[in-house]
Amino acid sequence: MADIELLDVSIRDGNQSLWGATGFTTAQILGIAPAMDRLGLRALDFTSSTHMGVAVRLHREDPWERIRLTRAAMPNTPLQFIGTGFRFVSWEAAHPEFMRLVYERLVANGITRFVVLDPMHDIDAVFATAAMIRAAGGEEIVGALTFTVSAVHDDAFYADLAAQMASSPNIDRVYIKDPSGLLSPERAGTLVPAVLARLSGTPLELHSHCTLGLSPLTYLAAAELGVEVLQVACGSLANGTSLPNAQQVVANLRELGHTVDVDDRLLAVVAEYFARLADAESRPVGTPREYDAAFLRHQVPGGVVTTLRRQLSELGLEDRFDAVIDEVGRVRAELGHPIMVTPFPQIVCSQALYNVVADERYTNVSDQVIRYILGTFGRPTGAVDPDVKDRILDRPRAAQIMAEPPPPTPAELRRRFPRGVSDEELLLRAVMPGDQVDAMLAAGPADRHYNPDLAPVLGLLRELGSRPDSPDLTVDKPGFRLELRRHERMDRADA
Repeated sequence: MADIELLDVSIRDGNQSLWGATGFTTAQILGIAPAMDRLGLRALDFTSSTHMGVAVRLHREDPWERIRLTRAAMPNTPLQFIGTGFRFVSWEAAHPEFMRLVYERLVANGITRFVVLDPMHDIDAVFATAAMIRAAGGEEIVGALTFTVSAVHDDAFYADLAAQMASSPNIDRVYIKDPSGLLSPERAGTLVPAVLARLSGTPLELHSHCTLGLSPLTYLAAAELGVEVLQVACGSLANGTSLPNAQQVVANLRELGHTVDVDDRLLAVVAEYFARLADAESRPVGTPREYDAAFLRHQVPGGVVTTLRRQLSELGLEDRFDAVIDEVGRVRAELGHPIMVTPFPQIVCSQALYNVVADERYTNVSDQVIRYILGTFGRPTGAVDPDVKDRILDRPRAAQIMAEPPPPTPAELRRRFPRGVSDEELLLRAVMPGDQVDAMLAAGPADRHYNPDLAPVLGLLRELGSRPDSPDLTVDKPGFRLELRRHERMDRADA
């Protein structure tokens, strides 16, 4: 029986899958970071450019400060960044020199482990990104084999990619990334040996979502087959459309005779913290999923499903969810079956939503769909439906995009902003609205302390403080009394 290591994804992918990527502030992360650092994790899946953008836009927090503070609180656990290599926060492709600066600043602020995920499996792009990260100081680089089910993506396809990744001096590990939870124990029984046979000793990890309810069993099969690291989530951020529950995975692995060197007491502490946070902030809790064969058709990852439901709710279109999901399968087929991993699930789901709410399909088309058809993201896996392609490209916006200048270099960007702007601020201003960055800077340093047990009381006090006609408040119970009295400011003339 083998030694199995764990990588926890709660803060990044669990948050994205169950809480729409919006669920954590810096203080909430720091509240549990020291305990997570002592768990014995292989690494912590910490952030992505999407999560960094959410920190600015929603929480008015500096994502670079968040990395630095978490690095200080977790000196023993590598923090992981996942990215495609061609974009940062924005969906538009960035200049290679811009991306080089992104990786340099990520390393300087405390990221040491990087996942290179090219959504088209363009191996040349993977090699170029890995080399860029290594030059920036990245210590551990992981190549992603993004799993999907299609006539093209057979075991030989992934085994060949694995062999190419293993040949690169800049790729240290490889992982099978199953964003839609499609990998069954039976398919793992052929896929994992095929990949391992071509890795030539390069370690293999597995990341599989619980969307179809398969991954807890697939993990046990993978451990038997030679996978060294299993990626898990903890407590309320596990299950559902997230990843398998760490405590249950550990228990099951040990039952099969595997060794998992994690601190069980601290694992329970982390799970309890996330449960208390979810309760205090009214966040949904992941629960085991029943098998849903529809996911084999549309293959939308869990985080995108959560985000789609939230967007439909904001638009008052909750009842159209099933129609949009049905349309996703149709749009994906027309676009050549892109693997449903960022940014393609977002692109496909947005187009499906446009098609459902419009009187005619493809009346509205996003810039990202146009760029996809133009090959900005790489060559589509399959052929794009010619009628759909013609409809998309036969519009003025397509001509405008084709005439756009290349992405700006960092030197060009610096000429747009005041002198003295830090590299970190420059990178944010280049891809985000200026007023959002201004609001982040005006908010000052992020809070560093959070106790979920106090959250309801603090929320009540904030609400009362916002009401000028609120009366005095007294909380009185055995052994405890709290009195809050409103003091009216008097003008000097009345004093």
